[in-house]
Amino acid sequence: MGHLSSMFNGLARSLSTKKTKNLKNNGGNSDAGEAVETMIKDAKKNDLILRSSGTVNVSRSKNFASVFSKRGQKGVNQDCCIVWEEFGCQEDMIFCGVFDGHGPWGHFVAKRVRESLPSSLLCNWQETLVEASLDPDFDLESDKKLHKFNIWKHSYLKTCAAVDQELEHHRKIDSFYSGTTALTIVRQGELIFIANVGDSRAVLATTSDSGNLVPVQLTVDFKPNLPQEAERIIQCKGQVFCLHDEPGVHRVWLPDKDSPGLAMSRAFGDFCVKDFGLISVPEVTQRHITSKDQFVVLATDGVWDVVSNQEAVQIVSTTPDRGKSAKCLVECAVRAWKKKRRGIALDDISAIDSNNTGENHKIRKTGSLEKLKTDLRSKSA
Repeated sequence: MGHLSSMFNGLARSLSTKKTKNLKNNGGNSDAGEAVETMIKDAKKNDLILRSSGTVNVSRSKNFASVFSKRGQKGVNQDCCIVWEEFGCQEDMIFCGVFDGHGPWGHFVAKRVRESLPSSLLCNWQETLVEASLDPDFDLESDKKLHKFNIWKHSYLKTCAAVDQELEHHRKIDSFYSGTTALTIVRQGELIFIANVGDSRAVLATTSDSGNLVPVQLTVDFKPNLPQEAERIIQCKGQVFCLHDEPGVHRVWLPDKDSPGLAMSRAFGDFCVKDFGLISVPEVTQRHITSKDQFVVLATDGVWDVVSNQEAVQIVSTTPDRGKSAKCLVECAVRAWKKKRRGIALDDISAIDSNNTGENHKIRKTGSLEKLKTDLRSKSA
């Protein structure tokens, strides 16, 4: 493993020569799993994993994350989040994820995916790295960015397939009519890897040439009416249509009955429609972070249903206390929901603000937070 770059040193140290040989011989499930379990225990011990509203900021790291989740008016909160600082024992890595459950068991499904996806991803990433290092034709230094992306994409695809399979056979969670979306990012140095299953959204705030803060949407909202999504569902004999009392809200239905009516085209679980076009395959992309990029917002659809990308970036950037930026965004979304969607039960709303620079958000030309709140209220009126 001598030709692995320094960014993998923490991982390389976690694997002995004996373990590497075992990985080559039997796929490394046992050894990689043991190494990951050790990493998880260390991360918990050092308060590097956050699963509730709050903040994560390790003194030696430039990463910072603010997290907030609010229950809606439909019962138990089926949203959940996670932030894992120093992901994979790497000081320059952070993992963030938001999960939006739905259906009778949705909150259990969301929490299960939140627990299993990061560890499974780390295990698969570890195995993929070691397998690549044993390939004599593999040269990480030849094209670092491409190799990193291919490794993460392969790891994500393998992970999501395994997580969904585990859900299907889980003895204590019924995910036949329940499921969850999953939007996660891994920041590794100057690269961000994004994997999206569902209709949550990631938006990057970056500085334009004129000095203004502008949003860059990093993900696609996987709704059933997207041409490529609708084509797949229809080819699999599923249906896509809107109810009369929900014009513009396309849903996925079984071929012979008006259920389950999913408002997204990709999700974990929901095995009642997995044979009819719903998939859990993530779209995996990457973004190179520059000095112009300030932060990334990950949020469930409850935010984006009522708040634009530009408004979200403005809300976060003008929050004086960056530790409360996610809470402020969620609270603004709640107020906007009550104005714009009167008579519709408030959705669960969750957000993560992941700061790319480790510095406080600057108050920009967009104006004060109070002025922005006033503008949002006037638009909603």
